[in-house]
Amino acid sequence: MSQSNSVGLIDLQIMWNRLIAVVEEQAQTLMRTAFSPIVRECGDLSAGVFDLQGRMLAQAVTGTPGHVNSMAESVKHFLRYFPVESMKPGDAYITNDPWMGTGHLNDFVITTPCFHNGKLVALFSCTSHLMDIGGIGFGPDATDVFMEGLYIPMLKLFDQGKANETLFAMIRANTRQPVDTEGDVYSLAGCNDVGARRLVEMLDEFGIDSLDELGDHIIARSREAVLAEIAKLPKGTWHNTMTVDGYDEPVTLSASLTVSDTGIHVDYTGTTGVSRRGINVPHAYTTAYTVFGLGCVVSTHIPNNAGSLEPLTVSAPEGSILNAPKPSAVASRHVIGQMLPDVTFGCLRQAVPERVPAEGTSCLWNINVRGHVKGGEGGNYGFGMAITSNGGTGARPDKDGLSATAYPSGVRGTPVEIAETQTPLIFWRKEFRPDSGGAGRTRGGLGQIMEIESGIAEPFDLLAAFDRIDHPPRGRDGGADGEAGFVALKSGGKLKGKGFQLIPPGDRLVIMTPGGAGIGAPAERDRVQVANDLADGLISEEAASKLYAYKPLQAAE
Repeated sequence: MSQSNSVGLIDLQIMWNRLIAVVEEQAQTLMRTAFSPIVRECGDLSAGVFDLQGRMLAQAVTGTPGHVNSMAESVKHFLRYFPVESMKPGDAYITNDPWMGTGHLNDFVITTPCFHNGKLVALFSCTSHLMDIGGIGFGPDATDVFMEGLYIPMLKLFDQGKANETLFAMIRANTRQPVDTEGDVYSLAGCNDVGARRLVEMLDEFGIDSLDELGDHIIARSREAVLAEIAKLPKGTWHNTMTVDGYDEPVTLSASLTVSDTGIHVDYTGTTGVSRRGINVPHAYTTAYTVFGLGCVVSTHIPNNAGSLEPLTVSAPEGSILNAPKPSAVASRHVIGQMLPDVTFGCLRQAVPERVPAEGTSCLWNINVRGHVKGGEGGNYGFGMAITSNGGTGARPDKDGLSATAYPSGVRGTPVEIAETQTPLIFWRKEFRPDSGGAGRTRGGLGQIMEIESGIAEPFDLLAAFDRIDHPPRGRDGGADGEAGFVALKSGGKLKGKGFQLIPPGDRLVIMTPGGAGIGAPAERDRVQVANDLADGLISEEAASKLYAYKPLQAAE
């Protein structure tokens, strides 16, 4: 098929769309078969197809940018350990190395070669979050990566269809949830197999025997499209800093963003050094969320692949919290890493303010809980769950921010019914947090209020990894800051934003997630919008009167 005639180009475009559908089915298979609730209910996963050079040709729409964009690099690491000439049908490879995978041990990455008529044609890769892989648990308290759980180097998981039983035994022996953890590994391997089968069907249908021409087309067209969008931006360098809570002292994230004819580069020189605790970020994860933030502003309608990512580059000094070397503790790398789109937005709003939102909660407010259940059977060593919750996003230039929405991670909130089914916890309250969105011409999204109690007269552990408590999202152009997050006991004791804490029986854990920041002076907000906010219970009468100088029509008359 030649790209020089229109029929060939149309065929290539059809196959490109088909390839995206293939990896979407791959991702849906993972989500529907996963044991971990954070995967099957919330979509904390990624899936993609790669050529034999390790270039990502297509990613599933379902999934998170932290997984997808870091997995885009991890396949190249697999190829260093398992060259293509050594691969055989039925093979599959695994790692959870934070520096060659997706940034922490709880994410297992599995890569599977795909063969067509005996010839290797592609690689499928996927990753998902597993709830428990041993160690001190999914929290930021560790002081090195070895405390954080089972560390799997680059290993062969299946050898020509035969499972590595020694490795599976090691995995089962190093988790408090052996059935779920082993099940998730099979789920990951299974979704790659589905992707490979669908790709073989696609190759047969279109009568081609390799992805070489299609891959080159995807990479070239995507790169050209992103460069065309970058060419529309003003050229120059802009700077921004953001201070966040850190573990026991604040962390400063400093960025310089340069737009040139060849692309966009973000440099994090000036950022705080490595932390003693598990909030450090491997460089791949730093890159993943930085380029995602850039893409949200610069190339929103261009599919994500190696070509569209190529013009977007990132550097961070080794030894900084955004380029933490092994063996730094990294379990809660998302708390810092997910702030990076907001950091880059702070640079871009100086260049294209009409396209950039105000700061939001950014980092997930995962309620990581763990406990024991008396009388557990069948290797049940208790319960553990990351109950996904979110705060508000920042106001957009022409729209309000989104309430209780995970941006930039994109995961959904864990349904209360699922959390109460999987754990012995009771949610007494889960609702929007009125007045938490920063006031402005456009208002920040709202956070949430939750109250959680043990239902079995036993304490439960909170492995807190929250931020935006001491440093809430900042307003812009006269807009107000979002409300800060808050963690406490119902009885009145304030809890720390990070670290292990015990929630006693009979008391309730109170979580208030942050609100997004506003844009523009509140007085500029339309009167009808304020009235609708009041009617919907999004703001209080006091806030309407004080912040927006709002008076009911009859009072005004």
